[in-house]
Amino acid sequence: MNKSTRRGFLGFVSASAAGLLPSRTNAAPAATNDEPACIVTPQAEEGPFYSDPKLVRSDITEGRPGVPLTLRLRVIEAGPCTAIKGARVDIWHCDAKGLYSAFPGQSDAHNVDETGKTFLRGTQLTDGTGWVNFNTIYPGWYDGRTTHIHFKVFLDARTVLTGQTFLPDALNEFIYTNVPDYGDRARQRMVINANDHVIARSDPEHRTFCAVKEERDRYVASLTLGVDRRAEATIGRAGPPPPGLSGGPPPGPPPAGMFGRPIKDRLAALVPGLKRDR
Repeated sequence: MNKSTRRGFLGFVSASAAGLLPSRTNAAPAATNDEPACIVTPQAEEGPFYSDPKLVRSDITEGRPGVPLTLRLRVIEAGPCTAIKGARVDIWHCDAKGLYSAFPGQSDAHNVDETGKTFLRGTQLTDGTGWVNFNTIYPGWYDGRTTHIHFKVFLDARTVLTGQTFLPDALNEFIYTNVPDYGDRARQRMVINANDHVIARSDPEHRTFCAVKEERDRYVASLTLGVDRRAEATIGRAGPPPPGLSGGPPPGPPPAGMFGRPIKDRLAALVPGLKRDR
């Protein structure tokens, strides 16, 4: 992918989709002294692909092909905005072709078994300023979901936050249509940020959308997670996926409603704020 093309595109994304980037990520200033300074990050479903291989590492790629991505997450106390040191953060996501490690029955044809593998999974402990860094690849997509990365935050062995973070959809589309590692798919990508059911249900204000910038050899996505240390996360489901959720829909016509509401103008949905003449 041409560097000047990528750089110009990211500048376009930043200007056109500013609502997806830092100003709406996850913290808001207090309007009065009685209101919290930082907002709790929304919980979201765990999804069917969580496992806990206890791999404490910052590089989780294991050689999977794709566009290099560094994910930076900061854990803070909701309210006072103070950094939390020593919080455990787990992340996991699919590869360029929409495959997760550790599970069978995946791919568009449901014939790929990744049991026993651990790619694109890892754990880090936050530093003194609350940050963890993961070196990975830009995630791909699978039927029924928009592009996303899963995370869990633990304090004192308690899960206090389970969620998913999202990336600007104009950038998703650019990568999927220009980088060969993400191409050659049997189906068209039908679910984008604008009609993803998890975003609509758990994060309509887009507080878990990453801010993304381009560096010389990679993209860098950043997100601050405001947690309530008194909370016990109740959203999620561990263990293997139920039938029909292992990497895509079952064979045959997709279940009604699986792909979310129809998108009338795909380009306008991909690039928030885009004005188009009819």
